[in-house]
Amino acid sequence: MPGMVFSITQIVWEFIKKYYINSMVYKTGYNPVNSATWVILLALACIAVYKIIVKYKVRFDEHFIAGNLPYIVFGSSIRVIEDAGFIKPPLCYMFMSPFIYMVVFAIAFPVFVLSLKLRRENYWLHYGAFGGILALMALSFLFMHLKIVNWWILPSAFGLATLLLLTYYLLTSIFCKKMCNRLSLLVFFSQMFDGSATFLGITFLGYWEMHVIPRLLISIFGAWIMLPMKIIVFVPILYILDSIEENTELVNFVKFVLIVLGLAPGLRDALRMMFQV
Repeated sequence: MPGMVFSITQIVWEFIKKYYINSMVYKTGYNPVNSATWVILLALACIAVYKIIVKYKVRFDEHFIAGNLPYIVFGSSIRVIEDAGFIKPPLCYMFMSPFIYMVVFAIAFPVFVLSLKLRRENYWLHYGAFGGILALMALSFLFMHLKIVNWWILPSAFGLATLLLLTYYLLTSIFCKKMCNRLSLLVFFSQMFDGSATFLGITFLGYWEMHVIPRLLISIFGAWIMLPMKIIVFVPILYILDSIEENTELVNFVKFVLIVLGLAPGLRDALRMMFQV
């Protein structure tokens, strides 16, 4: 019996090591097992965060998103600091996905609550200001300690995403006005920015995709597939979300999550490639 318990323990440990630990330690990218795990954990975390925040009777509007944007910049910058090797093991693992989201939340949420208590209506200004200070500190560290190699990557990704956003705006303003709202526009831009950064990095700088499905599609069609793939996926999602007339706060929270999932990795990739980390 002790031998059987030891064998089962060894099998479980080897499974965890193979599919979870090694991918972080050796930065080999995501695999089907940890990808599925992170998706489930993300869904559960989003549900928990939504239930917590609604208790404070906060609207998930443009002000809420504006207040959180600096924390996205902060998280992406910290991620690049880790990429550059300034944070050593084992602490560095806390600044990799998905744990970096937990770290940023642990910092942002107390500030969010305090800002609500002190400045109820204008909470987002004070909340965002603190995040802006953190983002500025992290970005300053990067610019002070790393050399800019590919200066063009950030404006190019931004420009390509903006061009696609203008196309989306024109088409939805004519054919589907309900999809032409600020939050949907920001979701679309965030995802296009992420796709643009990936396309440019793989095509011109030799970087590679870490996620399973995009990596498979890129291996078949090439890096250009990232942009049409995101359009095919997120335009229907936005159409469905903007067709829901009830529970608009939940809809807006989902849009906020989509903004984070696009802008955070896109900005991290662009900064990383700009410094050639």
